Amino acid sequence: QVQLQESGPGLVKPSQTLSLTCAVSGGSITSNYYYWNWIRRPPGKGLEWMGAISYSGSTYYSPSLKSRTSMSRDTSKNQFTLQLRSVTPEDTAVYYCARSDSPGTPKEYDYWGQGTQVTVSS
Repeated sequence: QVQLQESGPGLVKPSQTLSLTCAVSGGSITSNYYYWNWIRRPPGKGLEWMGAISYSGSTYYSPSLKSRTSMSRDTSKNQFTLQLRSVTPEDTAVYYCARSDSPGTPKEYDYWGQGTQVTVSS
C-alpha cells in the first residue's frame, strides 16, 4: 500500500521560506495517472488545497497561493517538495501530503500522510 510521510522544520521565521518534503513508498510518483498534493489546515479552520505536482512533473497551484508557492520532485528518491515563500504567522498550520487522481482542488484523496505541524514565529 502507498504510504506518505511529511518532513521538514517545525518552526519557520516570518519572511523566510517554508520547505517540506513528502516521501512516498509503495508506489511511484511517476506512475500514470496520479497527482501528489499539498493540503494544509490552519488552527480553527478547514482544509485548504495548496497545489499538486503530477506524474509527469506538471504543477498546479491554488490561485490564492500561486505567487508564493513552488512544488518540485526528486524521482530518484520518490519524493516531492513544497516551498512557500515570504511566510507570515497566518501560514501556521498542519501540512499534509496526499495522492489524488486529478490536479485541481481534488475532491478525493486515497492516501494521506499523517501531517506535520509548522509554526511561523519569530
